[in-house]
Amino acid sequence: MSSLRNAISRRAHKERAQPSARRKFGLLEKHKDYVERAQAFHKKEQTLLKLREKAAFRNPDEFYFRMIKSKTVRGVHKLESEADKYSPEELMLMKTQDMGYILQKLQSEKKKIEKLSAVLHSLDNQPSNRHVYYAEDREEAKEMQLLAVKSGTVPASNDVFDDIKRNPAASYRELEARRNRVSQLEKIYTDMVLQKELQLDVGVGSTFWNKNIPFNKQKAGRKRKLREDEIVCHTSQPVYKWRPERKR
Repeated sequence: MSSLRNAISRRAHKERAQPSARRKFGLLEKHKDYVERAQAFHKKEQTLLKLREKAAFRNPDEFYFRMIKSKTVRGVHKLESEADKYSPEELMLMKTQDMGYILQKLQSEKKKIEKLSAVLHSLDNQPSNRHVYYAEDREEAKEMQLLAVKSGTVPASNDVFDDIKRNPAASYRELEARRNRVSQLEKIYTDMVLQKELQLDVGVGSTFWNKNIPFNKQKAGRKRKLREDEIVCHTSQPVYKWRPERKR
């Protein structure tokens, strides 16, 4: 019977609209609007109740370090700025470690590229012409195959990896991706070296940072940024020139 009851079309009862005399007060609030407003009100009410309980049962001897490392700005807790958290010596040491990591990854990628290039080169240089040898039995065929491998006529199966032989196109794509990664790492390393030079403000070729001398007492070198007409090899990066200094 329930299926028959649902099969019969019924009139859709709609909620009434705002009367024309009260149109100036806006849209008439529906039941779903009231539910949403009531839920928001009760949520705020519960939050205030919990805060009042915490304030009533607070421990006057309670302490943690965020109490002295933060402040309240218009009712919002904000932590102190960590711009001066590290000294210039510590910042320079961290940048040196970052440069060492980038340089290590750069050298590792170059070695992988050399190894993969050598394998693909040996795969491409395989002889295309093949000689057909006929043997009387299996033992003679194995002896002929061993002689061919020793003489270098037929490459051994262990010389080239199986996955590279099965799909050389993927290996070439990997080689291209590694070359792009090397170029990106070289650019990052060059930028980091330049930023370190500019931060220390010393000439190229001199010591970056002497840990035995205080950072604020190190001798600074004079430099200037070259104009477009002064640059011999134009690059996208700015070019600086340091004033030559006589070294004792």
